This record gives sequence, C-alpha cells and structure tokens, in this order.
Amino acid sequence: MTEVLVVGAGPVGLTMAAELARHGVRPRIVDKLAAPLPWCRAIGVTPRTLEVFDAMGIARRFIDAGLWLEGLRLMVDGHPPRDIAIDLSDLPYGELGIRQSETERILTEHLASFGVTVERGTALATLTQDENAVAVVLDHPGGRQEAARFATVVGCDGAHSAVRHALGIAFEGEAFEMGFMLGEVTLDADLPRGMALRAMKLRENDAPDMFIAIPLPEPGRYRVSSLASVEMGGPPASGHGLQTDRPGPSLDELQAVADRVVPTPVALSDLSWSSFFRISMRLAARYRDGRVFLAGDAAHVHPPTGGQGMNTGIQDAFNLAWKLARVVRGRAPATLLDTYEAERRPVGADVIARTVAASTNLGRPGGEKPHRLADTQLLVSYRDGPLAAETLVEAVPEIAPRAGDRAPPAEGLERTHVGFPVRLADVLRGPEFVLLAWLADDADAAALQEGAAQLRTAFGGEVRCVAIAGPAVTVRDIPGVAVYRDAAEQFAAAYAPTPGTAVLVRPDGYIGWQGRPWSVEAVTAYLSGVLTPT
Repeated sequence: MTEVLVVGAGPVGLTMAAELARHGVRPRIVDKLAAPLPWCRAIGVTPRTLEVFDAMGIARRFIDAGLWLEGLRLMVDGHPPRDIAIDLSDLPYGELGIRQSETERILTEHLASFGVTVERGTALATLTQDENAVAVVLDHPGGRQEAARFATVVGCDGAHSAVRHALGIAFEGEAFEMGFMLGEVTLDADLPRGMALRAMKLRENDAPDMFIAIPLPEPGRYRVSSLASVEMGGPPASGHGLQTDRPGPSLDELQAVADRVVPTPVALSDLSWSSFFRISMRLAARYRDGRVFLAGDAAHVHPPTGGQGMNTGIQDAFNLAWKLARVVRGRAPATLLDTYEAERRPVGADVIARTVAASTNLGRPGGEKPHRLADTQLLVSYRDGPLAAETLVEAVPEIAPRAGDRAPPAEGLERTHVGFPVRLADVLRGPEFVLLAWLADDADAAALQEGAAQLRTAFGGEVRCVAIAGPAVTVRDIPGVAVYRDAAEQFAAAYAPTPGTAVLVRPDGYIGWQGRPWSVEAVTAYLSGVLTPT
C-alpha cells in the first residue's frame, strides 16, 4: 500500500509531493486535468517562499525564470502619480514574479528527480476512511476506475476541493459582490521593467473603478485586471476563481477600462487569454479529518491582494510534509500531525483578514499602514503553537528570536579549509533538525561533542549538531559537530547569543526550542515529544 496520496498537482500539491519525497516517503500524486492550465494565475513569489525553494534546492531555477518585482506606480484620480519602490535589499530574497505555469513546470521537474510523476487526467471519485486507512476510488482516463487504500490523503485540489467535499468539512465565509475580469496582454506604457501599475477612480460608497497591471518576465507582457460590470456579463454570484466555462472579456473591453481609469494613455494589444473571475473569503472549519488533510486553496481562499494565496499554500505543504513523512516512517508519534492545523490554520485566518481589509480599503485615505514586511511572509511565527518551547535560566534579549520564530538568516560564516563564506541557510539545508550551539570559549567544545554523541544515539540521523564559534574561540574541529566561525558577526547580531545559548531549528526553518543555557537533557526532552527515539 502506497502510504500517501496527494490530490491536486498545482504548486501546493507539487510542493507537498516533492517534500514528502525529500523526507523519505514516496507519494502518489493525481490531478483531474489532462495538462496544466496555461493561464497566468498566481504570479508573485514572496521572500519566504523563495527561502522555502532555497531549502528545497531549487530557488535559482525560479529566479532564472522570473523577474524581480521592483515596485508599484500608483495613480489615484485627482492625485499625481506616485512610484512606490519595493526595497527588500536587507533580506536574502526580494519579491519575484513568475508565471504559475513556470512554477508548476519547475516543481514538476523537481518532483521527477525523485522518480515521482503526476498521474494526470485522474480524478478523485469517492473517499472514505476508517481507523486503519483511507479508501478512494480514482477515475482514470478512458473510463477506467481504480480502488485503492492509503495511509493518508492530502487534499491540495483547490477552492472546489473534492477531498474537502468528501469529508463534509464546512468552507465558511462569503464572496465579494462584485465580479472581476483579467487577461494577459502586451501593454504599451511608460513603466520601468518590474514595475506594476495600479490606477483607480474612487467612487463614494462603492468599490473604486480600477485597472491593475502586473508585469510578467517577457518584455512588455502584463496580466491586467479590473472590475467587471453586470452589463459586461460578469460572473455568477457564487464560486471562486477563474470562470473558464464561459468567454472572457475582449481586448476592447479591457482597453475601455484602461482608457477610463488610467490618466495617461496606455495601449493594450496581443490578448492571449482572458477570463471573468470571482473572489471569495473562506476558511475550512478544520484542516484535518482523521487520516485526511487539506492544504492551500482547499483550506483557505481570499483576495489576491499582496500575492498571498499560492505562497500560503506552499508553506502549508512545507509545514505538513516533514511531519507527515516522519509519522509514516515511524520516526515520530501520530500526535505530531495535530500540530499542522494548530500552526497553519491561524496563519490562514490572518491572511484572509489582512487581504480582505486591504482589498476593502484599496485606495481609501487613512487606515493603519501595514508593516514593511507584512506581505513577505517572513513575520509568520508559531510562538503560540504546540511545538514552541524554551528552557531559560536567563532572559532572552529583546532583539533575539524566540521559539516558534523563523530562524533569522546570517552570512559570512567561515569553516576551516573552505575558501569562501557560508550562509546560515546553507548550513541549515537538509531534512534534519539542526542544533545551533554558540561557542563563547574553547571550554564549551567538550560538552558539545559529548552532547552531540548522545543525541545521535537517541535520535540517529534526525538531528545534526552545528557549532557557531565566537571571536574568542580557537577550536576549529569537534568530532561529530560542524564548526563555523562567526567571522562577519552576523549570527551574533541576529541571535544575540550569551554563553551556552543554543537553538534547535526544525526541518522547515523555524526554531522549535531554545535554551539559555542549553543542556543535552533539555534538548532530549523536547525531541522526545516530537520524534520517536531510536
């Protein structure tokens, strides 16, 4: 019996399948579509998702296929145009724009490197479960049906999820009253490469008339969107997403909106596709039912403001995959899977609240200015989650990360006989937990060596130990421990370590546990609640 079935081969399902494979579990993945959709839906890839792709080893491929989103030209009726730059130069990655079809191509090729291929044209017909397995019936091309059993099923099959419907999980929320239309065109406008356009005419007691253009990697190509009037035959009053079963708006209709809203002349041409679409705000009542899980749009849908949807779903998958793989392999108790909903459903609820507020207040004066990093997803934290723990004898400095936070980046690490500086992200890359222990002086080395040996005995290859050496340390080699010198002092600046500080970084790059000072007993106690000791 194959242990895991992933339903849906969009970016979320592909990430889920690839991460399961990277963590040692070979899944099956099916999609009802015979081929990926050609339309340009999700475009933006957030800095945090690029960190996820970095951990997966594929960030460069995305960067090569995309373009950096440099900012936004805002044109509000009655006000002079304003260019708003996206300045994320202090972060490992900026905001990337890439077609969803390219995202799916790269992830599909990455998944194939593990020997897993998508079974296309294969739909989930029925799903039932008992305490031992999930029973499904799959409809294959040509009318063939297959009855199969899996230990776990993960529904990554979008807003109209067959998995969610089979489970009877409520998808609570509502839809915007207005409809929208979008299309891909060549746009003749005086815009720098990588610059988006948002033009609006405010209307009292009504949504602003708007024209939005998001740049694509090909020169001059943009995805444009606007409101759809009832007179234009806008979409029905329910549903979410593209309305692919009906003709979309014409080039003339899109041009008419631009002429009406954009204060400077812009010319649209070469319409390659268009569609009407609806926007809903909905959150699944639960992300898990027994042996079945939901991720991505199957669990949450919301306005596209800030480009949060696909990215939130990819990070759902990144969170669940390492946990599910360890449970399937017998390396963690089944209770670990309870932490998925506990950590990710609050994130989904927050994204819905923020994007609805941003969409509702679009172009309106006043209101609270969002945090500069609000849409980067770098501020997501699991501090209040069940896997965040700390053993503290001394106070944690205010600037230091806490358990549940994303492990901050640091550069300029040096390792003996390696002739180039190393990023902390490169040190952390891998499927294991990583214990980062701060060496304040040479005397700390012996305790770390002994502790690393005990952790290997207790948890095998699930834990890796790394020493980050301060300026006073002369030790360059510790058996069983990788030693890096904090030559650029970026680790010290980011983590504010005191003598004996250690953080345990989870496989998804978040800090699970922090000790000030650390002890092998405290680390073992924490890991014994997360993993199954060998």
